[in-house]
Amino acid sequence: MQLSIIILNYNVRFFLELCVLSVQNAIQDIDAEIIVVDNNSTDDSCEMMKQRFPGIKLIENKENSGFPKGNNIGVKEAKGEYVCILNPDTVVAEDTFEKILAFVATKNNLGIVGCKLIDGAGNFLPESKRGIPTPFVALTKIFGLYKLFPKSKVLGKYYAQHLKESETGKVDILVGAFMMMKRDLYNEVGGFDENCFMYSDDIDLSYMILKKGKSNYYFHETSVIHYKGESTIRDEEYMKRFQQAMHFFYKKHFKVSFLFDFFMKIGALFFTLFKKSQAVTISRQPDEYILFSDDEKLKKTVENLLGNKVNLVDSKTKNTINSLTVSSEKNTEFIFDNNFWSFKSIIASMEEFKNSKFTFKILPKNSDYIIGSNNSNDRGKINKFVK
Repeated sequence: MQLSIIILNYNVRFFLELCVLSVQNAIQDIDAEIIVVDNNSTDDSCEMMKQRFPGIKLIENKENSGFPKGNNIGVKEAKGEYVCILNPDTVVAEDTFEKILAFVATKNNLGIVGCKLIDGAGNFLPESKRGIPTPFVALTKIFGLYKLFPKSKVLGKYYAQHLKESETGKVDILVGAFMMMKRDLYNEVGGFDENCFMYSDDIDLSYMILKKGKSNYYFHETSVIHYKGESTIRDEEYMKRFQQAMHFFYKKHFKVSFLFDFFMKIGALFFTLFKKSQAVTISRQPDEYILFSDDEKLKKTVENLLGNKVNLVDSKTKNTINSLTVSSEKNTEFIFDNNFWSFKSIIASMEEFKNSKFTFKILPKNSDYIIGSNNSNDRGKINKFVK
């Protein structure tokens, strides 16, 4: 078997369904398997998997064993030459795995390969590629220096700003939302360190593989949606966990100094105050909705669901999105019917037409809900049809 995709789930039933649906489409021509590990979810994630995807291997943990251990459990069951660690709140294109497998076949001494990640509004996520977070580099992140001096090679190391988002190349650290590597290499370094705090597990694994003399790569030629706000809330708790993660990483690989600890605490206070100042946000209600579908009956169903008029654009006239993007001054929500639009075309449209006035949602194939998020801090929204 060529590839095993490991998806660790905890209480994101609808995002999991969307993710698995996209992965199924992406491995149709690949000798691959999907393994879903559930960390004792209290929603109906497992029931959904058994009903909609009965042929997919489902591991039901009796406790929330955490990100590192949960993924390690999944990899133990894997049979593929390569494994891909994939978050459940992601959506892959139909050719994502084919492109990356073709890329890795050209590389020697390969470590981990990551890809271009975008949020639910089509915006590039900078954590798609990162540098080793030495104490100095971590401080440039905490104090936002990489934003103040975006062209600085010294201050831009945290997000590997030497490499453009549209440029494939070597990087040090990749994000746990999407990591592909050889299964033997994963096992050779012991997989994810189960003593890791949240937010340091992917850093630690990337660094362990670098220490083996391997090269990690960021691959830009395929994009994957990561609805990261669904699993991460940016508040004081996030900052606390980030501190813990950095301390774990430094204690394991470097030396923690009193001075660094002092500056980290100042940075945490600065970060928290900054976030509180931005806490009041305006939740914009769309002025108009546009449904991309060939199902005319669906238009009425969506109108009843949203309580608003919906404009229908079918496949024959879908190019009108170009004129809409240029001329519209309204807050517009685009809803893509996956029964007629491929995930690849949806992702491409989100990237091409991203705009502060536009939001994007997906109606998964053969489903009864619309799903998506408006930015990287948005926890996501699910609208279910009333039966």
